[in-house]
This record gives sequence, structure tokens and C-alpha cells, in this order.
Amino acid sequence: MRQKNQVELNLSPGAEGEARSAGAREPEARAAEVCLERPAVAGPSMEDVVESENLKAALAQVKRNKGAAGVDGMTVGELSAHLKEHWPAIRAQLLDGTYKPQPVRRVEIPKASGGLRPLGIPTVLDRLIQQAVMQVLQADWDRTFAETSFGFRPGRSAHRAVERAQAYIAAGHSIVVDSQLQPTSPRNVTP
Repeated sequence: MRQKNQVELNLSPGAEGEARSAGAREPEARAAEVCLERPAVAGPSMEDVVESENLKAALAQVKRNKGAAGVDGMTVGELSAHLKEHWPAIRAQLLDGTYKPQPVRRVEIPKASGGLRPLGIPTVLDRLIQQAVMQVLQADWDRTFAETSFGFRPGRSAHRAVERAQAYIAAGHSIVVDSQLQPTSPRNVTP
């Protein structure tokens, strides 16, 4: 049995939209729009970050970069042995969102112009995790950048940007635009 408050939908192709006149007393049946739904675009996941091949590449990059030990004193050379023993627990923490990075060791290094510049040195384990996350995010985001974008992208540099600009000039183009986006902070905004 149909309840009294149910409305029958007219899904025929000729159905009209809202009532044409203000004098219409009964609600007009509306045609359902036919459209394909797109699944939500899911970004990278922590499962992608802790995937074996991604971690191997991240570890190789951390080893290439070398660098000093962080607050825990662990060197890059000691990282592989540490991972063999502790990786299952670290992986579980990353996947359940409970991993906590260690504090950053602060040092000061001399500047060429004199004085000192503060520098933060994460632990080698935190550098590994940062590298693994960066690789996954970069693979996802890099494809969204314009072909002519050179800033902070793999395989691109200021030298390559200049080479590209010279090629455009040689091809007859007379204008080259160099731009840089910078976020605005409240102190930079003038009323």
C-alpha cells in the first residue's frame, strides 16, 4: 500500500521542471537528471608512503644525501639496521596515525656574509619518512603543474628554465615571463 504523503516521480524524458504558473495547485513531478557520478578523487594514502618500493627509493636518497645525526645520535649508516629491527612497529604507527617525529637538533652554521644561520637537523628516521612522503606527494602533484613550470620540480632547475627561454627566443618569441608566487602574510597586507 502506498502512503498518502508519497509523491510519484515522473521520470519520463518529457517531464517539465518547476511549475510554470503560480496558480498551479499540485506539485509537478520533476524529471531526474541523468548524469554520471565521478567517484571522489582520492589523493595519496599512507599505504602508498609505506609501500616497499617507495621506502627503498627513500632510503637510497637519504643515504645519498648523507647528513648529520639528529637528536637521537643515529647516523645514516645505522639506519638500515634500525629499520630491520623496528620497521613493523614504525609502519604500524604511520598507518594508524600515532607516529610522532623526534625533536629537531638545532645547530648554527656560519654564513658567507658573516654571522650564523640556525639550522634544524631531523633524525635520519624522520628524514626517511619525510622523503617517502615527499616522493608520493610529488608524484601525485607534479603532473598537475604546467610544462613551463620549473621551480622545485624533479629534473628541472633555473638553468633549464633559462635554456627553455633561450629556445623560445631562438624560435622567434620576443617575450619571456619570469614569475614567482609568494604567499601573503597578514603583516604584508596594507589596508
